[in-house]
Amino acid sequence: MIHWLQRWLPRSLRRPQPIPDALWRQTLLEHPFLAALDTDAQQRLRLLCTHFLMEKEFHGANGLALTDAMALAIAAQACLPLLHMHGVSGEPVRDPLRLLDWYGDFVGIVVQPGAVVARRKTTDGAGVVHHYDEVLAGEAMDRGPLMLSWEDVANAGERAQHGHNVVIHEFVHKLDMHGMRLGDVPDGAPPLPSGFMGTNSGAAARDLWRRTMQTSYDRFCEAVAMAERFGGDVPWLDDYAANDAAEFFAVTCEAYFVNRARFEIEFPELMPLYDGFFDPERARR
Repeated sequence: MIHWLQRWLPRSLRRPQPIPDALWRQTLLEHPFLAALDTDAQQRLRLLCTHFLMEKEFHGANGLALTDAMALAIAAQACLPLLHMHGVSGEPVRDPLRLLDWYGDFVGIVVQPGAVVARRKTTDGAGVVHHYDEVLAGEAMDRGPLMLSWEDVANAGERAQHGHNVVIHEFVHKLDMHGMRLGDVPDGAPPLPSGFMGTNSGAAARDLWRRTMQTSYDRFCEAVAMAERFGGDVPWLDDYAANDAAEFFAVTCEAYFVNRARFEIEFPELMPLYDGFFDPERARR
């Protein structure tokens, strides 16, 4: 009851349960991209995780029993994109806990043992409704809960070399959804910080973002088509990124955070863009 009541207090007044040292060290050990962070960044991440774990409710589905280690693994990867970000209104923040406002539209995180099959339907240009099944390792809902496959989460350390990370993927969708109106869909263009990459207006910032992303997305889609149709080199990242702009943003963000060196080789045009969004101080250096 006390834990639940603390959620309603301002973060500065809360007293969340500290993360045990041994558990934190084990989490870093299992995720090389977290262990590679400098000491200050790790401390900041630990602080964010402490409050994230208080604010969110984890639910194991289909018989999955969640442990503290599992919840912390998800929290650490979910909070990684927030580490050096701007506030939700585009402003710099001094109190890192304000960054958790980016995830303020939901509480529940449902963890499945493995991927799940979702029944989908779509209507084509002729008005014909098509039904199909989609296998999901995760799903983020606007103003709603988030689902993750533990099988995919548990292999995050190994999959980093391929630029894969399901937790970052779904939580980046949440960033993309921030501020959307009801009925809108994410489009790979999240709210940008003030003065983004030297721009002098929000319109200029959005135009720069969209132009750069579109060029990179078109190049990636062309590479996927060349591989599928003509036997060209298979792109490093999952071709799921070619589905639409929102998925391209989420998939490339996975790689940006878990394998920065390879990402810079594959997507040099996106590196300054993502630094400007996720780490403005780095971008100015």
